[in-house]
Amino acid sequence: MSFYQKFGKKSIDIFFSFLTLAFLWPVFLLVSLLIKIGSPGPIIFKQRRTGKDGGSFTMYKFRTMVINAENFKEKYRYLNEADGPVFKIYDDPRLTKIGKVLSHTGFDEFPQFLNVLKGEMSSVGPRPLPINEEKKIAIKYQKIRRSVKPGIISSWLVKGAHQLSFQQWMKLDIKDIKKSSFFYDLNILLKVTRLVLKLVKKEVF
Repeated sequence: MSFYQKFGKKSIDIFFSFLTLAFLWPVFLLVSLLIKIGSPGPIIFKQRRTGKDGGSFTMYKFRTMVINAENFKEKYRYLNEADGPVFKIYDDPRLTKIGKVLSHTGFDEFPQFLNVLKGEMSSVGPRPLPINEEKKIAIKYQKIRRSVKPGIISSWLVKGAHQLSFQQWMKLDIKDIKKSSFFYDLNILLKVTRLVLKLVKKEVF
């Protein structure tokens, strides 16, 4: 691993996380209020995900779905749009009204900057998967994905996300891990930031 991957990346993660939370906390308060008004249940959704070296941690997201959405997973299994072991539906029937906007803009992932500050995630890296899904990944992908901290964003998001096959997704993760450097990660951060702003404009305005 490079010096940046061993030491520099953590410093960038902490700086970027503090900056994001400091500037966007008023928006987070508004989003929290809308979630609470929109449907009963907690504001933050918590789920165990696979982290570095195969360990697990509790990942945070703004809640986008109805209460006990996980219990309805099998009911909507036939709508699954992803191949491989993952379960993803773009217009998931379990999404609340505000949850649909948050999910489609990626804004639901912002609480994960708290995971970054806790040292469980990185700003850029392979997206963490639910434990039961991650266990089904081919060993050749599993091993290298577990060698780094999972990330909030990855090039998978700007390359097509839901339009990509699971195999393409995994290959992009491996590429991001191997090519990780200050400028490589910064490029992904800037591209995802532009994408989020574009999606917010589309969904909200």
